[in-house]
Amino acid sequence: MNDLAGKVAIVTGASKGIGAAIAAQLGAAGAAVAVNYATDRAGADQVVAQITGKGGRAIAVQGDVSKADDVKRLFAETQAAFGRLDVLVNNAGVYGAEPIEAVSEAEFHRQFNINVLGTLLTIQQSLKHFGGEGGSVINISSIVGGNPLPAFSVYSATKAAVDAITTALGRELGTRKIRVNAIAPGMTISEGAITAGIIGSDFEKQAIAGTPLGRTGQPDDIARVAVFLASDRAAWMTGEIVAASGGMR
Repeated sequence: MNDLAGKVAIVTGASKGIGAAIAAQLGAAGAAVAVNYATDRAGADQVVAQITGKGGRAIAVQGDVSKADDVKRLFAETQAAFGRLDVLVNNAGVYGAEPIEAVSEAEFHRQFNINVLGTLLTIQQSLKHFGGEGGSVINISSIVGGNPLPAFSVYSATKAAVDAITTALGRELGTRKIRVNAIAPGMTISEGAITAGIIGSDFEKQAIAGTPLGRTGQPDDIARVAVFLASDRAAWMTGEIVAASGGMR
């Protein structure tokens, strides 16, 4: 499959989990990939090696997406390495679960700075690098953006904001041939979910029970949708929130 041959993509938060799977599948589809990471250089290098080991092109670029200078450097290094930009995947994100009594100012800003401000800063910078043919922006949201869960009020609010950004910018940037879509995963196995104790918990069992396809999602389930949205096969799609959740709502 070479749907993305000759294209260049940036994937934020791509050292593990969903981001790593998206970067790898974009690479397999022919794109050159900038694998962004905040702290996990080893993980990013593994993703790069996975892509280059199959004949693809990839680089690892450190950067905190909530910091404008880091974002500018991420795009500059991608431009220097590959000479263009066609796809931006905003996957970098953090989450936390706490009852309303425990929500702190610091935790609010931690989640909103990465999940929301980071999304805005990277899209803003992408406008300076997409060429005359436009580009594809893919934001990783969550089904909790439209169906918030107890104890996830802040995280759910950040994903609702990502959905609103996707719809608004899909309308705003269409005349520039820039498509903006989002993927809203359901319960998906990732390092973060494992570390948080979600995988294997009663919460996961309840989520599976409420999922028509009867299982937890895998990162590759999300990555395949990202490859489609990045490609010309999705040329007539913008401003869409695509649920990749096994039917869970």
